[in-house]
Amino acid sequence: MFSRIAFVLVLLLAGCGDLPRPYQGNPGSTAQRLAQPPPSRLAIPPSYSTYLPNLSSKPYSLALAAALQEYEVPAVADYSKSGDWRLDLRVVLHDDVAVPTFTVVGPDGSSRGTEEGKSLPYETWRKGAPDVLKAVAADAAPRIVTLLTHAEASRRQTDPNSLYNRAAHVMVAPATGAPGDGNLALARLMRDKLAKLGPIVQESATGADFTLTCKVTDTPIDTKLRRIEIVWLLTDARNNEVGHIVQLNEVPVGLLDRHWGDVAVAVTEEASTAVRDVILTQSGRR
Repeated sequence: MFSRIAFVLVLLLAGCGDLPRPYQGNPGSTAQRLAQPPPSRLAIPPSYSTYLPNLSSKPYSLALAAALQEYEVPAVADYSKSGDWRLDLRVVLHDDVAVPTFTVVGPDGSSRGTEEGKSLPYETWRKGAPDVLKAVAADAAPRIVTLLTHAEASRRQTDPNSLYNRAAHVMVAPATGAPGDGNLALARLMRDKLAKLGPIVQESATGADFTLTCKVTDTPIDTKLRRIEIVWLLTDARNNEVGHIVQLNEVPVGLLDRHWGDVAVAVTEEASTAVRDVILTQSGRR
């Protein structure tokens, strides 16, 4: 009887390492969040190489920071501090045309690439009107994210300690909310199955790159059926949600009140693969 129960799985990837991964979709959608949160700020200091009036230099940095924050980049309009990434701003003139340029500088002070923004008439640019600065920032933000993505991909591939080059350590926390032996069975089987898929599974939070929690909700539908909802939540070392996996089904009343048996096997078989895929995405390996 257990083997005939199939849980429907819904996988929601949240953001998603050390600097941004590419976005897909519109700002605010789960698909365009960072694959992993950056370890530090992206500082955007005012620049005097932009041909803007002095009073417009800081608003330009603020506009860029706000546009990048829409993509969940921790950008700030400020001078860089130790450990910060930095975005250097310039404007290149070609006759009567202004071309904004953006250079990403790593914490070590080395340039990680330059991207150009959309050109516009110099006379329009030099006035530094707030709506113009905001439009330029909005247009440039996805280009800058792409630049950051390439910089991060390069860093990961050369850093032996990055998740790109080593197995992730995952803490699988005890499950909660399940009737019968579900809490014990789900956590135990998830640890076993996930370990076979590559991650190093642990029961302690010490040194964990990710934490996986499981919450089960058992809701009565009528006198014969109950709705079982299993939510697996994957968070990173900074407690940012990076994966949200939901499994749903309706089961006969009393079916799971004692032993989950093959149901727990099927549930964890499906969910562990989804968790592994999220971890690979977070690690930049897919």
